Amino acid sequence: MKPRRGYRRGYPVAILAGLEDGRAVLWKVFSNVVKPEKTIFLDGTRNDQKAVYNFHEAIVNALRPTLKEGVRSILLASPARTNHAQRFINHIRGHHAWLVQGPNKAIFSEANGPAGTLSEVTALTRTPAFRRLISETTSEETEDLVDMLEKYLNASNQNTTVLYSLEEIEDLVLGQLKLGKPKPEHLMLTDKYLSNNREKNRIHRLMQIAANRNVKTRIVDAESPAGLRLAQLGGVVCFARRE
Repeated sequence: MKPRRGYRRGYPVAILAGLEDGRAVLWKVFSNVVKPEKTIFLDGTRNDQKAVYNFHEAIVNALRPTLKEGVRSILLASPARTNHAQRFINHIRGHHAWLVQGPNKAIFSEANGPAGTLSEVTALTRTPAFRRLISETTSEETEDLVDMLEKYLNASNQNTTVLYSLEEIEDLVLGQLKLGKPKPEHLMLTDKYLSNNREKNRIHRLMQIAANRNVKTRIVDAESPAGLRLAQLGGVVCFARRE
């Protein structure tokens, strides 16, 4: 009997939050599959402003680990004839402006339909409208990252550095951080660069250590505008800043 091959989930693409009357179910969207992440329950009713405030704060806190990894595309799904997604976005704008402003902002989009169970998520993700929405959302997010990259490339000071070779990036990310040495902030590569590379384990190790050291890591669709720009630079880049 042949050993069963493990299912490859692919790389992280976005966060899907199914917002319901009494709970929020968070899912991590990978390129090949969607996995449950966490469920947050509303301690009270939707008419209780304090309960809703605490509920929204708990959702933000649950999003932080994935945002810290570098995934900043967030899809909010809620049942028809509800305003759960809009109320959450209003909460973000009022209490967490850092999430919707600046170079590291997240991109929020609203999806129509429930996403509280695996069957609901499966049905939702199979619709052309959802696939189009996730493509538009992730494209906007990665274009923001490329805009940041261009600023690093065009910077006239010595405080920013952009590396293009795997060897240089490894030396920076895996090496010991010293005073005056650039600190890596973002690691970006295309899915094509990863799939075509013969040393995938080496790249996965680099990405894992980068994530452990709080370097925002992002795999980008090679056919997207951001991916095409990265391909011009070799398919992988790391930009760093001196403290």
